[in-house]
Amino acid sequence: YFDINIDRDYSYITFCTLSKFFAQTAEVIEEVILRPTFPEREVSIYSAKRRQQLTIERRKVETIARENFAHAIFGASHPYGISYSEDEYSSLSRENIMEHYQRCYTADNCIVVCSGAISDNVLQRIKSIAEQIHTSQKCETLSLPPFDTKHNVRIQHDGALQSSIRMGRLLFARTHEDFVPMQVLATALGGYFGSRLMQNLRERNGFTYGVFSAMVNFQHTGYLAIATQVMREHTDDALNEIYYEIERLREELVSEDELQLAKNMMIGEILRILDGPFGIADVTIENIMCQMDNSATERSVEEIMAITPEDVLRLAKRYLSREALVEVVVG
Repeated sequence: YFDINIDRDYSYITFCTLSKFFAQTAEVIEEVILRPTFPEREVSIYSAKRRQQLTIERRKVETIARENFAHAIFGASHPYGISYSEDEYSSLSRENIMEHYQRCYTADNCIVVCSGAISDNVLQRIKSIAEQIHTSQKCETLSLPPFDTKHNVRIQHDGALQSSIRMGRLLFARTHEDFVPMQVLATALGGYFGSRLMQNLRERNGFTYGVFSAMVNFQHTGYLAIATQVMREHTDDALNEIYYEIERLREELVSEDELQLAKNMMIGEILRILDGPFGIADVTIENIMCQMDNSATERSVEEIMAITPEDVLRLAKRYLSREALVEVVVG
């Protein structure tokens, strides 16, 4: 199994193999990492395919809402808020990619994480590959512009049967003292099937099949996000109910039972993720990116268990005032 994933801060190259096929897999890893050729024809095929995919995706209200929520939160010219045109793929060349590879895919910018049944021979083979990655100066750190937040965006999409709603606010990265407590709040609000937003929008009112809220972590900041899609005639009603549930958190203490359920859901998810080498690798990578070690996971569990109803009320009052929230609706 081989995968490439790109997010706003990093690119990830993943290889998974059975132990008995590691030697063969290592040869592929070495070829891909150390001697990529980026054939002209494959670049052309990928660019055309990606351009077409993006054109189709951007007809959907969900995609339009997601991109415009990033614009609204960060500003359309901020690296976290930028959405590139499909036309960028028309001008993409093999030379562009080679230059980027030589400049950024270097030992100075790289970490290697191994997880699973790792023998000494396997570890030495991986180290021998990593030691051959070329060195260069570290990728230039961008001088980030200030955030340019817009709080209310409505985009008309004629013919759409549903409205896509994105709501939230700019907050802070995972290293902030309130990040984990805000994760607990977000879980109680809309982080699992029995959460307040699910019970309200889906179970009681039938506005949507699903709604979620979560804290999102980037290297330089983080934010709270609430997302759902509703039938267009229920758009305003759904927005009112979301604000109603937020205000409840700001005015009333959550019960001990409800809070404990949210905590159990979060800790259960941590245990599920860590049940195997893939999740362990993912958590290790995130901890390294946040300049933490793997004891951070245990500390997170301790923080989760220590949250009280009074803490949730305090956080909601501090961070979830209506005027601070960003609202994007497409439909």
